[in-house]
Amino acid sequence: MKLFYGWRMVGAACGIQFLLAAFLTQALGLYIAVLSDEMGWSKTTLSGAAALQSVEAAIIGPVLGWVMDRVGPQKMIRWGMFLFAAGLLLLSQVDSVVTFYASALMMAVGASLGGYFPLSVALVQWFEKFRARALSIMSLGLAMGGLVVPLMAWSIQVWGWRATAAGSGLLVLMTGLPMASIIRRRPEDHGEHVDGIHPAQAAADLAQGQPAPPVQMEFTVAQALRTRAFWMLAIGHGLALLVVSAVNVHAITHMKEGLGYSFTAASWVILIMTFGQLAGVLMGATMGDWFEKRKVAALCMLAHGVGMLCLTFANHMAMLVAFGVFHGIAWGLRGPFMQAIRADYFGRNAIGLILGLSAAIIALGQIAGPMIAGVLADLTGDYQLGFTLLALLAALGSLAFMLATKPTLPPPAETPA
Repeated sequence: MKLFYGWRMVGAACGIQFLLAAFLTQALGLYIAVLSDEMGWSKTTLSGAAALQSVEAAIIGPVLGWVMDRVGPQKMIRWGMFLFAAGLLLLSQVDSVVTFYASALMMAVGASLGGYFPLSVALVQWFEKFRARALSIMSLGLAMGGLVVPLMAWSIQVWGWRATAAGSGLLVLMTGLPMASIIRRRPEDHGEHVDGIHPAQAAADLAQGQPAPPVQMEFTVAQALRTRAFWMLAIGHGLALLVVSAVNVHAITHMKEGLGYSFTAASWVILIMTFGQLAGVLMGATMGDWFEKRKVAALCMLAHGVGMLCLTFANHMAMLVAFGVFHGIAWGLRGPFMQAIRADYFGRNAIGLILGLSAAIIALGQIAGPMIAGVLADLTGDYQLGFTLLALLAALGSLAFMLATKPTLPPPAETPA
């Protein structure tokens, strides 16, 4: 039996997510901790680089959505991999705040063009019945990227952060570009069908008494923007990334400076978090289509809050393990559901621009999280106040997801006689 091409795309998307996670998302905290020591830059300055990446995502998100809906993903993802690799190579040459910010911006543009958003849009077009499963498997790459954090920490300590960044850039060029060529636009453009199910087979299944799939509602962008669900999903997602981005940027520095753990020990805590994330992704892949996704996301937001408090006030390694478990599982389980919910609610026809506009809103959370934690740490001398505030905001995000009930498609306007 021929393998549905959509699953090949899932494998390639998983690999690209791995590269982005291993060399940017999860590794950024390592580079920031080293640069803080070597360069003497403040936490606010270093947080600004992470915030700059999110500002870039907010600006170009709607443009990416528009482009995706019209020209498809492959060329854009190839350019993303090239720019991401160039940013890592520039990072290896950083000698000032200006060049550090330039490398961060280049990596951010590359990650936006070739990362989670365009990959999600591409897979949403190929899957409906197995959408949550496909997006969860793609997110395995994000989780598995965290598994190499101790290896990245070892490389930085043995070979130096410059050589580590340069080697990472070369690996992205050699592996990311071939994987990008596998991503395609819509199944109908390549003689395939959504989920790999031929319409004749679907009709035969109905004739045998199998339940009919729910009718997919197709919203226009304007219709989606007028729903409460669009805004509640954006707010909830933004509050989730408030915590995730702050952890990625500041958790290692907090464990090292605030809690007194070594650089290596802190990287192992991140590894535990990654195993939790991996467990959450696997839970989503196996059970994601069985439960109401917004309610699962609401529970995950409470787990984010609990995990953040464990990290903030840890007085024993057991509390750091609890942080890794709560935060990791919540991140891995909730993350893939974000785009799956939007596709379930609003359909495929305008999903690129709908996700792009959502990205512009949720980027505010990505911007605010590291900045809140970094600025308050500089003002108070530690991360306790900033992390506590982020934990409370994460719990508030649970309410946003509970309010994000599925919208109904408005009736077509009547044409006057």
